[in-house]
Amino acid sequence: MTSFSRRSVIASGLAATAVPAMTAPALGKSPVGAPKPWGATPSPRQLAWHKRQQYAFIHFSINTFTDKEWGYGDEDPKLFDPTDFSPDQIVAAAKAGGMTGIILTAKHHDGFCLWPTLLTERCIRNTPYKNGKGDIVGEMAAATRRAGLDFGLYLSPWDRHHPDYGRPAYVDYFRKQIVELCTRYGTLFEFWFDGANGGDGYYGGARETRKIDAPAYYDWKTTIALVHQHQPMACTFDPLGADIRWVGNEDGVAGDPCWPTMPNHPYVQAEGNSGVRGAELWWPAETDVSIRPGWFYHADEDGKVKLPDRLLKLYDESVGRGTNLNLNLPPDRRGRIADTDAAVLASFGAAQAATYRTDLAQGAVAHASAERGAAFSAARVLDGRDDSYWSTPDADHNSTLTLDLPPGRSFDLIRLREYLPLGLRVTRFAVDAEVDGAWTTLAEHEAIGAQRIIRLPQPITARRLRLRILDAPACPAISEIALFRQVAPVKVAPSTRTDPTILSTAGWRIVAASSPGAEALLDDDAATRWTIPAPTPGTPSSVTIDMGKLVRLAGVNITPSRTLAKDVSPPRGYRCETSVDGKRWEPAGAGELANIAYALATQRLPFAKARDARWLRLSFDATALPAASLALAGIGGFIAAG
Repeated sequence: MTSFSRRSVIASGLAATAVPAMTAPALGKSPVGAPKPWGATPSPRQLAWHKRQQYAFIHFSINTFTDKEWGYGDEDPKLFDPTDFSPDQIVAAAKAGGMTGIILTAKHHDGFCLWPTLLTERCIRNTPYKNGKGDIVGEMAAATRRAGLDFGLYLSPWDRHHPDYGRPAYVDYFRKQIVELCTRYGTLFEFWFDGANGGDGYYGGARETRKIDAPAYYDWKTTIALVHQHQPMACTFDPLGADIRWVGNEDGVAGDPCWPTMPNHPYVQAEGNSGVRGAELWWPAETDVSIRPGWFYHADEDGKVKLPDRLLKLYDESVGRGTNLNLNLPPDRRGRIADTDAAVLASFGAAQAATYRTDLAQGAVAHASAERGAAFSAARVLDGRDDSYWSTPDADHNSTLTLDLPPGRSFDLIRLREYLPLGLRVTRFAVDAEVDGAWTTLAEHEAIGAQRIIRLPQPITARRLRLRILDAPACPAISEIALFRQVAPVKVAPSTRTDPTILSTAGWRIVAASSPGAEALLDDDAATRWTIPAPTPGTPSSVTIDMGKLVRLAGVNITPSRTLAKDVSPPRGYRCETSVDGKRWEPAGAGELANIAYALATQRLPFAKARDARWLRLSFDATALPAASLALAGIGGFIAAG
């Protein structure tokens, strides 16, 4: 199988069509004497997108019921049968977490459509849900709007089911799907095109590998224009020519800095994480991550939900660096957000709402080393408006702005914002505080942009706060300086596994391994890993495990390490053998590990049939990507249900 991440096609440099550089948007009449824009600037829809800050991704489809991350395309639509689907519960959980919108996966790579399209029989019409009369997309759209949130859609360009995928007829089908989704479900704030395109699939029964040149095949310029024809304010994600880009990982971590500008050439993953200062395209990053290790719900991940403190860190590493956070919340087989996930969201959302409710800089007196005039005075950073800003004369690039703070204000968060319609004007800056009569530098960073949140190690009570512009190609345009104190989220107890088919590794032990350290595979901790020299032809890496007792083994789980490291890769494929006595071994399964190098999600690998086993041996012949070392975080197993 060919392994591509949802964005790996773009990262590999296949998006080859250049696009015109964006110009300053028409935002109404500027104040007399306003600075001229510098560099790339956002379009009106990009400006609206920047203000959303964080929203939810909802991955819910056939994969929810097959326990996979990627469906092959041959799954029976009748498998889709949520027992208690509640779009209002899903949306309420997201809203409680402070999300401003919902993006629903209308169609994933397996081609199954969550709306009653007449373009294919592989859709919600042919499922048990509401006897084929349901419409998950429509029901989610209605629930989202009832809650006062914005709605967006994900449509996978890749379709592992469609017989014409890779041929011109499929592009016509794909564009008809776009039109259906853009015209049936009201205003959309985002339309998401996945970067996973081409590989093996069912393809109407051909069961073969099909490769494409994505930019030429989809003609992204025309396809994106089709979205904007029907949804002019929907930001598209994420090929060259789209409104927003991938941040370069699925861990929720933006670069520091993370510039919203990029060169007018095909996406390069190394550039995507941090952007490129002064490049000609305004192509800001969206930071996506799941609240669980996987994108779809898996019962064996019930004990691995990110807790509120981890979401706080994700917020700092995404929203706090000027990107938008797209947090995935996968509904379970009921069609609801699991209880632990919902409790985490409620705790995180309540803490953030309390934290950012009161700007502790209000009541301060602002003054600056220079001002452009009354319309651009230092006081503009405190007026709570996003259409006003402090600026200086054109020639004054290295200025300072000081806040005389009301006495007794204790804070540990500093938020800065630039006035984006004039471009990214500040390259490097510092923030100082006067405490007990002495000035101390609190932070020095590159990039302010949509916002820069600085978290202090502990609260301070300062008499003054000072922003120093250290490096800028143009006079500054700072729209906000705000101060807050973090309210701690309520603790949420970690959940435990609820799936009785998942075997505990507590009694397992390593009896042989090709390199030391394999015990990390059994500690049920994705943060630890077994790292070994990469296998070479004829010399596989392997590990042998004693499960401690005879079980009726139905399959194995292989979890890659999610810790980013240079020159390290998960395995490309696997071979599994089992034994009842540790002496005689039988083959149990083998194959490639779909998309393991990019999605870094647990691989659930069922055997053709369950078997008695006490000993388990896994072998790995090659790494998924060229690398000096192979790494894995975990190995597990499961028994048959019932």
